[in-house]
Amino acid sequence: MLSVPRLRILRELHLRGTLAQVAEALSYTPSAISQQLSLLEREAGVPLLERVGRGVRLTDAALTLVGHTDAILARLEQAEADLAATQPEVHGTLRVASFQSVVVEIAPSVLTLLDAEYPRLQIEIIQREVDDAYSGLLSHEFDVILGEEFPGLPEPVRPGADRADLVDDPMYLVVPAEGPWACTPETVAELADVPWALDPPDTSAGDWAQRMCHAAGFEPRIRFEGPDPILHAHLVRTGHALAFVPALIAGRDPRGIELFALPGNPRRTLYTAARTGRAHHPAIRAFRDAMARVVAERQPAAPGRQLR
Repeated sequence: MLSVPRLRILRELHLRGTLAQVAEALSYTPSAISQQLSLLEREAGVPLLERVGRGVRLTDAALTLVGHTDAILARLEQAEADLAATQPEVHGTLRVASFQSVVVEIAPSVLTLLDAEYPRLQIEIIQREVDDAYSGLLSHEFDVILGEEFPGLPEPVRPGADRADLVDDPMYLVVPAEGPWACTPETVAELADVPWALDPPDTSAGDWAQRMCHAAGFEPRIRFEGPDPILHAHLVRTGHALAFVPALIAGRDPRGIELFALPGNPRRTLYTAARTGRAHHPAIRAFRDAMARVVAERQPAAPGRQLR
């Protein structure tokens, strides 16, 4: 009989690439990981690893075994969800990975709601960007992740993940109400010479923002670069930059800013994702329901003008 814990170690090696990374993720020593994989090879009766330089690579037989391991772990999680559904009360610990703006803007209301309705359910929130969050989800580090998808930049379909969209959130141009950069543009192209607060270009939000500027015919002059739209809005409010900000965040504090709808009315999509086998667990369903209720109660800010 193949050992499920050892199968999981093999799967982790497939996901992470090195014995050292697997050891760190599972709180083992690299030598202990090697020993467990050697025992799994004996159980399987076929070679599972081959040396490549100073590292190892999974054989075709090992990759076949990883596919079966995914199915086994998903089925076990389905069993856990079915057992949890027979209990009179939702309880346990749910580990959630989220990017910063959701943690600040939405998570507190979600936690308040869940504390009131499910006092035995403990929520732990860890801040991660989407790619790292997905890696942690598929390796069982997290139970649920919160993500965002921008226009023209669809998130890849991750096998083994169950995605549920929460809301389509309009993206606005945010301009200072006062100061040297206060203006009333009619097109994005008029903003070629202004300072910007934008996300890093290697993120979906930053990639999308760069594309907006390039489509308008200019390279943005970036004064502040960082993955924090709440800070972007603050820099606009204090008169230091312009920014593209989601409506849910732009409406958080409308003082000192002017909002402009963008051409084509682009929207980001907020969503949750869980592992397929665990998606129907009562704790995950309770969390997703609370997220949906909180987001539905938020009234996004309305723009004052529409850009061409």
